[in-house]
Amino acid sequence: MWRRVAEMLGVYKVYEWLLDREVRKGSIPKHVAFILDGNRRWARRRGFPPWLGHRFGADRVEDVLEWCYDLGINTVTLYVLSTENLKNRSKEELEHIFDLLDQKLDEVESSEKIKKREVRIKVIGDTSLLPERLREKIARIEKNTIHYNKRFLNIALAYGGRKEIVDAVKRISSEVCSGKLSIDDIDENLFSRYLYTGDIPYPEPDLVIRTSGEVRISNFLLYQIAYSELVFLDVYWPEFRKIDLLRAVRTYQSRKRRWGG
Repeated sequence: MWRRVAEMLGVYKVYEWLLDREVRKGSIPKHVAFILDGNRRWARRRGFPPWLGHRFGADRVEDVLEWCYDLGINTVTLYVLSTENLKNRSKEELEHIFDLLDQKLDEVESSEKIKKREVRIKVIGDTSLLPERLREKIARIEKNTIHYNKRFLNIALAYGGRKEIVDAVKRISSEVCSGKLSIDDIDENLFSRYLYTGDIPYPEPDLVIRTSGEVRISNFLLYQIAYSELVFLDVYWPEFRKIDLLRAVRTYQSRKRRWGG
């Protein structure tokens, strides 16, 4: 049995190497966004409590970031926690999620890899909905990495695409009322600057990957992904492998992007 497993692993590694080699010959997306879906279903299938799925999913993130940055994808956005999650999940599950976020933010803050790769980190979403202890750590991490400009990591927390657009409209309306802006100033470029992603160097993803087999975008970056390529994978996020990333990028490379067509 173990010999067969070893043989299968050997074949897997060869396939991964060949796929990696093929993908590197093509155009690498500058910005890839991930909808991290399937943590709870992965846990339930194994008889685990749902919050344990989030822990395994969070551990997967570090590997995925390494694969992305190594491949030359310089901007990564992770859809971690939606405004709908905050409304619909039980208090117990949310407390587990907040504790996990607390731990992972500590790891990010002390990460030598973040410093070595010079990753600028930004949290997008309505952070006022998060516990104060998380808001403080987020503010500190953003401040400590703001001078980095080689790679970028955007973490969508307490995020909702519709809310982002509504908040942008409110901010623009306020500045029109105060005389700082006129109606004629408003165009797509100005509107983009008032979104949560307004100060991100490359805010529009080339590629959006969703795991778990669900085929929808779930209120994620509604404005920014107007021309993104979408890839839906039938794999739960905790099981996401390097070959899944490589296959998604290969799919992206095989498509011809049609702007408006």
